[in-house]
Amino acid sequence: LCFMARLYLLGGENVTRRSAQRVNEAALKDAGGSPSITVLPWARASFDKAYRGRIRFSTYLTSLGASRVNFLDFSDSEETIAQGVCQSDIVYLTGGLVIALVERLRKAKVDLILEKFSGIIVGRSAGALALCQSAITTGRRTKKVHMICGLGLANIVLKAHYKLKHDRSLLALSKTQRIYAVPAGSALIYENGVISILGEAFLFENGEKKLLESFS
Repeated sequence: LCFMARLYLLGGENVTRRSAQRVNEAALKDAGGSPSITVLPWARASFDKAYRGRIRFSTYLTSLGASRVNFLDFSDSEETIAQGVCQSDIVYLTGGLVIALVERLRKAKVDLILEKFSGIIVGRSAGALALCQSAITTGRRTKKVHMICGLGLANIVLKAHYKLKHDRSLLALSKTQRIYAVPAGSALIYENGVISILGEAFLFENGEKKLLESFS
């Protein structure tokens, strides 16, 4: 399948500290410098508007040059959501719970809209995982590894928020599949199977780990 969007798969970010500012700057520049951005904050467990968080994120994106930042709610009508996505240059999926996000994107038929979208899609953390064929998550308390099916816009297996402590389980899993692991602050840029790196990322394959070339 050939999808038209360019994906920025961000391993994670502390928005207060703007720890992935250069990734966001690159995405905005890629979209023409002063893009219209639609944010889908649907990966959170609860649907409180998280007003302060929205203001902070909106201010952040505006300071990087966004001409408009529009938040869509899962409770909005299908028509409003479709229109909001189609009229934007960048669609931004924020972090939280990847299973909830994938479910909601499918329920609101956003998966079908994104398949035809020809702009930039930025996914942060759970947002990045949701865009991939498969996502690997690690339980915080149990340390148990889960494989989750994503939307498949990027035909890869992804681990976000990658840390060294994940190596053992990723090396074991890599015997049967190729896994891209991206730490917070770094991103993979994916366009029709072609991958480039912003920051650093690792490839786990055949029980081995390899640093993918990084540039600053």
